[in-house]
Amino acid sequence: MASGTPLTTLVPCRDSRPACSPAPSAMQEYVDFLGQQSPYSHLDGDDLSRLARTVEVEFFAPGTTIVRADGPHLDHLYVVRTGLVHVVDRGHVVDELGPGDTFGHISVLTGLSPVLSVVAAAETLCYRIPDPREVLNHPERLVFAHYNAMITRPRLTGPSTDAALRPVRDFMREPLWCDAESPIRDVARQMSESGRSCALFTSADGLGIMTDSDCRRRVATGEVPPDAAVRVIATVPARAVGEATPVSAAFVEMVMHGVHHLVVQDPRGHVVGVTRVFDLSSAEIRDPLTIRSAIDQAADLDELAEASTMLGPTAVELYDAGVPALRAGALVGAMVEAIVLRCIGLEPAFGADAHADASWLVLGSLARAEPLPGSDVDTAMVWTPPAGDTSTGTGDEMLGAAERVLTAVERCGLRRCPDGANATEPLFNRSSEAWLAAVRRRIDDPDAKGALLLSAMVADSRPITGLALGRSVNDAVERQSRSRAFLDRMRAEALAVRPPSGFVRGFVVEANGRHRGQLDLKKRGIGPIVAIGRLVAIATGSPAGPTQDRLEQGAAAGLLTRDEADTLRGAHREMFELQFAREIGDLRERRDRTTYLDPKTLDTLTRRHLRESFRAIARVQGRLEAEWSARLP
Repeated sequence: MASGTPLTTLVPCRDSRPACSPAPSAMQEYVDFLGQQSPYSHLDGDDLSRLARTVEVEFFAPGTTIVRADGPHLDHLYVVRTGLVHVVDRGHVVDELGPGDTFGHISVLTGLSPVLSVVAAAETLCYRIPDPREVLNHPERLVFAHYNAMITRPRLTGPSTDAALRPVRDFMREPLWCDAESPIRDVARQMSESGRSCALFTSADGLGIMTDSDCRRRVATGEVPPDAAVRVIATVPARAVGEATPVSAAFVEMVMHGVHHLVVQDPRGHVVGVTRVFDLSSAEIRDPLTIRSAIDQAADLDELAEASTMLGPTAVELYDAGVPALRAGALVGAMVEAIVLRCIGLEPAFGADAHADASWLVLGSLARAEPLPGSDVDTAMVWTPPAGDTSTGTGDEMLGAAERVLTAVERCGLRRCPDGANATEPLFNRSSEAWLAAVRRRIDDPDAKGALLLSAMVADSRPITGLALGRSVNDAVERQSRSRAFLDRMRAEALAVRPPSGFVRGFVVEANGRHRGQLDLKKRGIGPIVAIGRLVAIATGSPAGPTQDRLEQGAAAGLLTRDEADTLRGAHREMFELQFAREIGDLRERRDRTTYLDPKTLDTLTRRHLRESFRAIARVQGRLEAEWSARLP
């Protein structure tokens, strides 16, 4: 539940009374399901059983109005068991509720008519429950959220519904076309008359786009006359996404590239529409774009450092707005990457007169687009010396330039990797020839010193400048044949860190030191899942990508079963959400970030889910250990 969401707490209003009991099998199903949902998870066993005995099951066909605004006040509430419902305000969908979500409770608790309608958006099964105050001994333990926030936390009991997972084609508009040589004045008039904020055209260089902001920035200021051709101020090629791209991915694309419009294409590459930032309007895009604009416009390091101070508060605001943690992490990663890129751009060694071609790579969670708010910035460099240069001078220059860039990055409030995964280290700063030789060696001899570390690093690397040069290392890995011995060694490395399996009060905790009694959630929980995703990427020769996507690829390639992939994805979301929330708390309270937590501070339901996730990860690891060779193609 998003921070700041208004709450309603139940208090007893009359004596409890018994209800008719459903069949024992159904009763257990109701108890099991409700006991895993908030706020019913806060009830004790007796009250949960009392509530389950009152459950009636109702089925609703798509389009059925379950609750009508301004109708009679309700004497019962609903919990969605399967399906999807829309909360509607005067014809507009304002919320989307899925399995485990409750509605109708506000009318029940206040005795007032419902303010909003609720309509079945798909075939939907609901539990109908009477006023809990008439049933429970401790109704005060139920704390309900009001409407006005989208689902903020995926549940392990079933798929969550999320508008940001809808395809971008649902939010596009028909494009306005023009000629590249048309006067800006005429096209701007057409845009105004048709209510469009951009116009598209085709040219020999590709698809072009002129936006209203281009007109304001360059024509209204007098830089370009209004009779000039559209192509003078347009962007070519226009940034485009596929029509099936999820809205969440479109958000990240906009923030990553600092644009407010995206062209939408069908699978054949034909333009079918345009989507704007206002079409995807939400807190999760407005503030990141504001920061991106400030970063791009920073003229020097002082201005960049000032713009970067907005990063932490924006991460907090994204969380408070209910943006799911993995998506918020991707947005934070896009902003961090923009800061690093601007620091590189301010370094003369990488300008137009640079002595050597160079490519910067980001590593680890930033390359996978899933950093946490306090994640370090891991970097590497690939460079090509000038023709005929056989001296060691270029390498020394690149190391020195990298030091200046990372010093600037730290000035902007980010941290370089304390474990040495930085472009300032010779191991992570090499010529393309040296990188390729190292890649070949580690494939041929996986037992060589540093071979497995290098393999993991390259698998989790993504170039952000000099893409062709940077990709040459990744491409070499993808083309190189991977021996069974190499893949077996990578499997052993990926499965080396095990989640807690022997428990002290339910968890393995540190026995001594300053973290005594605590659990390292990132290392013991998130880390093993990320490692399995990385193993899949190495085995399939796939480039860096989010762990969620890698696990899905593992199922498609037969390296994971469908059940294993879904289990790992669910556990990864849950643990990432938990760690993200903890780091947001650290930001809010200005505490040092930590990946350690005290299990005693978690509520009962979270502890139970966490234990189940640890055990599920351990089961998958055990199967991979025994069956990996048989699963390899």
